[in-house]
Formats: sequence, C-alpha cells, structure tokens
Amino acid sequence: MRLARSALLSARQQRIRRARGCSGEESRGEAACDALLSHRPRPCTAEPPIEELFARLRAGDARAKDRIAAMYMPLARRLAQRYVRSSEPREDLVQVACLGLVKAIERFDPDRGPNFASFAIPTILGELRRYFRDATWAVHVPRGAQERAFAIEAAEEQLRATHRAAPTVEQIAAYMRVSTEEVLDGLLAVRAYEADSLDAPCGAGEDEGRSPLEQVGREDDRYELVEADASVVPAIRSLGERDRRVLHLRFVGEMSQSEIAAEIGVSQMQVSRILARTLGQLRDTAGVQS
Repeated sequence: MRLARSALLSARQQRIRRARGCSGEESRGEAACDALLSHRPRPCTAEPPIEELFARLRAGDARAKDRIAAMYMPLARRLAQRYVRSSEPREDLVQVACLGLVKAIERFDPDRGPNFASFAIPTILGELRRYFRDATWAVHVPRGAQERAFAIEAAEEQLRATHRAAPTVEQIAAYMRVSTEEVLDGLLAVRAYEADSLDAPCGAGEDEGRSPLEQVGREDDRYELVEADASVVPAIRSLGERDRRVLHLRFVGEMSQSEIAAEIGVSQMQVSRILARTLGQLRDTAGVQS
C-alpha cells in the first residue's frame, strides 16, 4: 500500500491552530512577558556588562532583570522568527519566546558559565517547542506519539527523496527500525493535530455542499410511534382477555377475521365488531387520533 500522505501531513503540521496565549504558566511569568513586550529601552543608554547586571539581579535589583531582558530581546525575536511560517501569529510566538527569556534570566547561574546566550537559546527554543507540543494540538496526544508522528513524516520525506516514489508502511518501518503497527499509529496520531470543522462544507452527491453538522441527524418520523406505544400499552392492559386475544391474533399473528372467528368460536361479524369496539376504546383511552 502506497502512502500518498506526506503532503497532507505537512499541511496539517503547518496549519496549526490559533494560539491561546501562554496558557498554563504562572501569572508572574505572564506579567513579566507582557512587560518585556511593552518595554522600549533608550537607544542611547550605555548598558553595563552582563556580568554586572546579573550581580545586581542576585543582589535584589529588580531593574537589572528588565535591562537584561531588553538587551536580549532581539535574540528572542530572532528565535521566534524561525516558526513564523506556521499559522501562529508572530506576536504570540514572540510572547512565548519572551517568556522563555524570562525563565532563562531567572534560572541562569553566572558561576557555572559566563556566556548567558548559550544558556538562553536552548531555554527559549524549548519553550517554543513546548508551546507547539502542548497548546496547538486539537486533541491531547502523548508526547511519545507526537514525536513518533513527526519522525515518521521526516522518514517518509527522506525515503521519497531517495527513491523518488511514495514509500510504503513497510519501508518506513524498516528505515526507522520500528514495527508497522507503530508507523500506522503515528500516521493516525497526526490526524489529531487539527480538528475538522463541523461547519465546513463537504460530502458528495445529494449531501454535496452540506456541513457534517447538517448530515449528522434528521427528524425521525417514528418518534410519534414511540409516544403512541407508550400511551397504548396501558390502555391495552385495561381490556378484557378476549379483546386482547383478538387484537393479538389480528395484529401480531396477522390472521384474517375469518381465521380469528374459527379460532375463538364466533362469527366473522362478531370479530369485526370486537375489533371496531376495541380499537375505538383504545383511541379514546390513549387519546391517539386514527
């Protein structure tokens, strides 16, 4: 079975859902992130060395954090720029990158190394990747399944470029040294990345152009029969034994009036009168229109 899904997987990976802000983070981190976005340092102000700013920060100077953040704001913006091709708004990506910068400033220990940029870059990139992993999937998928799905997509693209043809599930499994079941599970996991809209037109034939929501259900004309049954059953129980037997033979046994007359030992005319009287009584008792 050939896989013609690489284009679809790539499209789904790039068409990421709209951002929902820095959800799940502490309010302190969000406030600091907003402060970074609104902060505009003076271009002519000479900043002290980064080592001195971190020394002030460790001494309790809160303004030192703002000055460090202002110095490394261009770095955060450049790292966020890597993901601008996705459907996420650029402002949201910058916000997430700024949150990563704040975390890097708070966690950095100058005693372990003098280069802050080498520590900040993986921290900011990790925050961006965590955002795409946790906040952009339409359905929650375990991290292992997400990573496997993207690894399968990368392997499929590599095999397509090598063999100039769409690879099979077996070829992908052999390339990744996993089972075919794991490959199929990864392909299914990608479908959870983006949910289809219930209002999007789809379908074919008579349903062409109708949304899935319009095709889910329609009015059932047998609901009235359910209501009638609920009303008629108590009424039948109020009938005499012979009347109930005649109804059973006529409508359940599907016997003719002549056969019923021979069964219960009366004339056909009497059977007709019993049916007419019994049905009329049921209509009156149950309040059902004939």
